[in-house]
Amino acid sequence: MNLNVILLEAAPSGGGMGSMLWIIAIFAIMWILMMRPQRKKEKEERQFREALKKGDRVLFSGGVYGKVHSVDSHTVEVEVGNGVVLTVEKSMIQPAPEPKEEAKK
Repeated sequence: MNLNVILLEAAPSGGGMGSMLWIIAIFAIMWILMMRPQRKKEKEERQFREALKKGDRVLFSGGVYGKVHSVDSHTVEVEVGNGVVLTVEKSMIQPAPEPKEEAKK
């Protein structure tokens, strides 16, 4: 059944305050389950980008790994190979996951 039909059947017919409380409760649950974790993740990524320093391992949004060579206000120079340095926007960089133990061997 449709959620709206269930809510309308459960609402008292005399006033609209009961249905208003249901709508507010649904929005509050939606904010807690969806919006709040997204904001937390964005805050962590922003803090990571602000704390970038030379030598940090990073991952481009395109899947390329590299090591920070230098940091500017809006851009980062990343070394992706022997002597290959790329300049990218800070917004395109994520923290690189730690290499797995079996990959080190």
